[in-house]
Amino acid sequence: MLLRQAQFRLAADAVATELAASPEVAAIALIGSVARPLWRERSPFSPFRQQHIDILHHCKDVDLAVWLDHLDGLHTLNRARGEATRRLFAERNVGVAHHQVDIFLFQSGGNDYLGRLCTFSTCPKGKRDCDVPGCGRTALLRQHEDFTVWPNMLQEDRIVRLYARDSGILRRAADLPIEPAPESAIIQDPAGT
Repeated sequence: MLLRQAQFRLAADAVATELAASPEVAAIALIGSVARPLWRERSPFSPFRQQHIDILHHCKDVDLAVWLDHLDGLHTLNRARGEATRRLFAERNVGVAHHQVDIFLFQSGGNDYLGRLCTFSTCPKGKRDCDVPGCGRTALLRQHEDFTVWPNMLQEDRIVRLYARDSGILRRAADLPIEPAPESAIIQDPAGT
């Protein structure tokens, strides 16, 4: 689990570097489980679950918060995400698919949630995911049914700021320590909801 988290952090850096080249990107932060020490939880895997063995949280994807001035360049951002993950595999043999990098979009100058950057290459794609009300109103701006932003999702102690337009790259996610949360730190609900 720690190795996968480290690979996801490399992907976060690769994608953040690509996205930062777009003029509409004001800031980028790593959020979610990849940004924090992993906690122990009941295993979703049958042999461990049956024996009541707790394992470290299984990171399923990379979550990035990206603050934008406008939504005109979503096609460019989508291509940048794909290019970054392809290059990461070619250069470092780290396999993180583009759809495993979930990009939450916010209006720059605040924390107004706009939607997520769609992983499809065209919009609308004609998939069931595209049927959510408001999805694709702006091309490649995906909406998820019944999704709400966690109240503490963007708290400073829960995120790792990677890029700010006025400062450039602030930090590399790959430089964060790779270690589990202390055994005494039992996190029932890491989302804090």
